[in-house]
Amino acid sequence: MAQLNHETTTGDVLSAYLQGQATEFLRSLRLHRESSTDAQGAEESLEAARALRRAARRIGGTLHTFRPLLDQEWAAGMRPELAWLSGTLAREHAYATRLERLLDALHRLSGTPGVPAPVRHDVPAVGRRSARRWGSPRSSGAESGGGWAQPTPPGADEQSGTPRGLTVGAAKAAALLERQLTLARTRAHSTALQAFGSSRFHAVADNVAVLASEVPLTQATEDLKPLAAKAEENLAEAVAALPLGQAGHPYNAEALTHGLAAAEAPEAQDAPWLKTRALLRLHRYAQEVLTAGPGGDLRLAEAGHALDRHREAADAASAAASAARTPRIAPATAYALGVLHADQRHEVEAARFAFHQAWLRETEAVSTS
Repeated sequence: MAQLNHETTTGDVLSAYLQGQATEFLRSLRLHRESSTDAQGAEESLEAARALRRAARRIGGTLHTFRPLLDQEWAAGMRPELAWLSGTLAREHAYATRLERLLDALHRLSGTPGVPAPVRHDVPAVGRRSARRWGSPRSSGAESGGGWAQPTPPGADEQSGTPRGLTVGAAKAAALLERQLTLARTRAHSTALQAFGSSRFHAVADNVAVLASEVPLTQATEDLKPLAAKAEENLAEAVAALPLGQAGHPYNAEALTHGLAAAEAPEAQDAPWLKTRALLRLHRYAQEVLTAGPGGDLRLAEAGHALDRHREAADAASAAASAARTPRIAPATAYALGVLHADQRHEVEAARFAFHQAWLRETEAVSTS
């Protein structure tokens, strides 16, 4: 951690950071509005929404960590509204990323080549990529949902070494996932659009606009470092509660077995890691305040990336398990989804192992500094 003197860690630094994030929020909002009215600005609109979400997360996290120095009533009312906005904007991107991850995994697991297919204009970009990957003939049945069946050449299973049940069911599993997650993504997009037009969002934007010009500090001369150290301490306690001894092994079969129990996995397995991810973000944002800008320790960034991958893989496994519970799907489809679920739980364990290694490097660096 950088050595900082008292003069650089007072409320003035906190005000400058919050005002900078508020300005980024308003800039991203303006870009989002401009690109939303342009037929060619879809990518710019998505990037502006991501920047808006990042700024909202940083403002909310900073208000949480340094709340003793801020007007309590104002901060308590602002934080949940920023969390609502950030969560609402994140869902569409999360569903798109989840679908891409699952289709890539199915393609890898089945070991089958993609067959070019006509582009369907009613399918989002992610769906069109999966259509090209999985072939053109339409499938039927509950799992098709407008998806694509994949032709299986004679002898393909023997050549690739892939179980025939997986090869047969992979295309229909992909179609089912595409239908379910594309529908969820469409609904998330509609929810985000409604949020942008709501009075609740306008109230948030108005408060951020006020924040860009004035931060309601109650103790402007107070040192920020003790509060930042508290955020670091909370993170260390959460990490200490994790089963890092098990995560220290690249293949954790015991955790995979528990993960297959859908009712147990989210609470018993993933929740402590998700809590650690949230606390790691708070710690990193506090370091950004102290260092007056982004960046920080690259080892912490590596640990954060590992926990991001953990959450993505856990959510993908949950989506595969949910799809497998769809009524009247073929046994081969259910089998492919089961293999996919297990594969994503393996990815969860790999992310925990990566976090364990990154955290060891971080603690060793701190102990030798």
